[in-house]
Amino acid sequence: MEIVYVYVKKRSEFGRQCNFSDRPAEINVDIQPDPGLTANFIERDPIDAGIQCASDMSEHEVNTERFEMENAGVNHLEGGWPKDVNPLEMEQTIRFRKKVEKDENYVYTIIQLGSLMEHCIKQNNAINIYEEYFEEEETADVADEPPSAKTINVFRDPNVIKRTATHLSWHPDGSKKLAVAYSSLEFQRSSKDMSYDSYIWDLENPNKPELVLRPSSPLVSLEYNPKDSHILVGGCYNGQIAYWDTRKGGQPVELSTVEFSHRDPVYGTIWLQSKTGTDCFSASTDGQVLWWDIRKLTEPTETLVMDISRKGVLENALGAIALEFEPTMPTKFMVGTEQGVVITCNRKAKTPAEKIVGTFSGHHGPIYALARNPFFPKNFLTVGDWTARIWSEDSKESSIMWTKYHMAYLTDGCWSTIRPAVFFTTKMDGTLDVWDFLFKQNNPSLNVKVCDEPLFSLRLQDNGRFIGCGSKRGTVTLLEVSSGICTLQRNEKNLAMAMFERETKREKILEARHREMRLKERTKAEGKEEDVKVETEEETPEELLARVQKEFFEIIEAEIRRKERAAKLSKPQAKEITDENEDEDEDPYKEE
Repeated sequence: MEIVYVYVKKRSEFGRQCNFSDRPAEINVDIQPDPGLTANFIERDPIDAGIQCASDMSEHEVNTERFEMENAGVNHLEGGWPKDVNPLEMEQTIRFRKKVEKDENYVYTIIQLGSLMEHCIKQNNAINIYEEYFEEEETADVADEPPSAKTINVFRDPNVIKRTATHLSWHPDGSKKLAVAYSSLEFQRSSKDMSYDSYIWDLENPNKPELVLRPSSPLVSLEYNPKDSHILVGGCYNGQIAYWDTRKGGQPVELSTVEFSHRDPVYGTIWLQSKTGTDCFSASTDGQVLWWDIRKLTEPTETLVMDISRKGVLENALGAIALEFEPTMPTKFMVGTEQGVVITCNRKAKTPAEKIVGTFSGHHGPIYALARNPFFPKNFLTVGDWTARIWSEDSKESSIMWTKYHMAYLTDGCWSTIRPAVFFTTKMDGTLDVWDFLFKQNNPSLNVKVCDEPLFSLRLQDNGRFIGCGSKRGTVTLLEVSSGICTLQRNEKNLAMAMFERETKREKILEARHREMRLKERTKAEGKEEDVKVETEEETPEELLARVQKEFFEIIEAEIRRKERAAKLSKPQAKEITDENEDEDEDPYKEE
């Protein structure tokens, strides 16, 4: 049976687009059953059928829509004042208050409200609704809990061309936000299409950054202002310094001029403790430390060249990678260099030469992290090459404690803000190590494989519970450590202090022993046992040749004079005199 349907269209409608529309279903063909065909039906006997013992299962997949969150803020202002009173003027508000307090209705209203308030206060005093009933049992469980860490969230670089998360900074109020600086640190490997943007992430929304920071050059370092959480300062790859106000958007408010900025990437920016809260300083591998006031970024307020010879020559300066500043020691700061040397500085010194106080050398490569212990500022942590080292300001020749040499390169580290004996390190193999030197000295107490790519940056939240780790591919992993790692143990401060003091004393004894051995070797080499100078000047080859030549001719002249005296005397007398002179002349040579 052939079904034919002819479509008819006017010539004027040829070439027009097809407009399709919905229409209800229609039955075109309906074949009715034929009872006469039942005689042709043949039953099959036997019938083989396969049966599975397992129950039939059906699988369905549903892709839910992504739930996007937006934050909206409400600004609360002081209200209730009459139109003729300006709440910002102190005199007007005081005058209005005195006027209201004299009113009889005011006193009556206060008395009525006072009885209600008194009832609420008595209720609060009767029952403590925040009382912890099982506090002791919880602390007992914490002590026995093995150290652990779990991943809370992952923030990925939203760009197609991935960049390294070079620096992390926690929001100072509540730590609900995390600012991340992204840049490619591989020399001449950056693509033309690579994004320059850095991001501020909300911890509860990992899908989309809360704010996009758009610098003129990729950011290498980024720091929140501890006094004003809306202000951030960043160090760019091209050496410039920029600052942002999050209330004004993602564009920088001001940018330092190229002529007065660093010549290399700015690896460290730190806010200073000041009345205005606008002072900061920066360090770069060009060998300079510059101080800035963000209200005027046209030029730095102060400059220091990292020349350890104290001559201030920029060509001889050591490149700065890590920067450390302790607010409790406002005049002191420390710089970790590419050459593996830590330079201690004093900003308030009179001359540039006096600003460089001393050096600590012990690493074989660049120092990527430098941090003072928050409980014992005299002791500080350095991370570089394959080890992490703990130093004391009293022992400058070597570190007092150090980790074993790892197979992978160490990239960053920091102290715990809660426990004085705990610090964290990241490695190139993508692992995070948690060290507790009161518990173990040879191995970390916890080793966490964060990701398969190298970790480059590390930042601990102020409460010591959450850790942000930035990787080479721009992935920031947020980890939560177990309560045992972020809870101060009993008597831990005293034990840590005793260990620091013991190790410092041991290093001082070893330093004194090494100095004594070097002094003996120098004395032996010079052939003298009296008044040995610690610093000896080496002879030049010309001076050595002149001295040897002079001694040679003196010996020859003495021998000629001896023979002349012997010839004048008679033979028997000459023999006696000759023997005596030989004894006299030989003694000085024997001593020599």
